[in-house]
Amino acid sequence: MYRAILPEGQIACERYDHTENGLELYDGGDQFLAFVPYSNLHALLDEEVYEEDDRSVM
Repeated sequence: MYRAILPEGQIACERYDHTENGLELYDGGDQFLAFVPYSNLHALLDEEVYEEDDRSVM
């Protein structure tokens, strides 16, 4: 699972596709969740980052 970090919050998704202008986010059933322009994307993190105890990634 991934988390797209945006200025307004986060969107959890199972997979994503790169496009020319941003990311397309999809859930576990391969349903489209959202399009996130690169200009609004702060980070795309794997869920495992939240399980680690390394403060430098937060």
